[in-house]
Amino acid sequence: MKHFIKIWTSVAIFFATLYSGFAIAHGKVNLEADACVRNMSGSMIHLSTYQPQYDPEAEYCTEIPKEGETYWVLDLVDQALRDMPIGIKIVRGSGKALSETVATIYSTNHSDGVIKGHFNLDEGQYTLFVTGEGVPPLHYEYPLRIQMTNYTELLLKAIPYIITFLLIAFITDKLLKRRQLHH
Repeated sequence: MKHFIKIWTSVAIFFATLYSGFAIAHGKVNLEADACVRNMSGSMIHLSTYQPQYDPEAEYCTEIPKEGETYWVLDLVDQALRDMPIGIKIVRGSGKALSETVATIYSTNHSDGVIKGHFNLDEGQYTLFVTGEGVPPLHYEYPLRIQMTNYTELLLKAIPYIITFLLIAFITDKLLKRRQLHH
């Protein structure tokens, strides 16, 4: 039985270490691989969204956990974007199912490369359009999901726990069968 506990503990520590490594690795994503970055003709923008009334530490991108007031920051990574007028429009819906425009913002003074604001959106899908009014114009698009469960992301987060459970069950089964053979 002591041997079983040692093995089980070792396996649990191994997978906890492995899983925490995955979590840390996500925070060190380079700009090109960041899901919140859009790149058009070499000009990049980055979107961050926040809901400090629910979690002051959390930063989101397009999966916003709760409806209500949400602060957003658009970083204009390239200098060329900082020198042109930028139009921002939030529309209800996504893809071909776009309906009403919820908000529009027009910015001409963003020499620091930052445009920020807030919106108050109900649960559902929206699309954030960003247009750099240069020659040629640059169009960026962010699908926003407000208070909607992303089942793919949920499954990916659960995989390490599922693997750990299955491995522990497998080892337990083998140890119990081995123990029965010796008695």
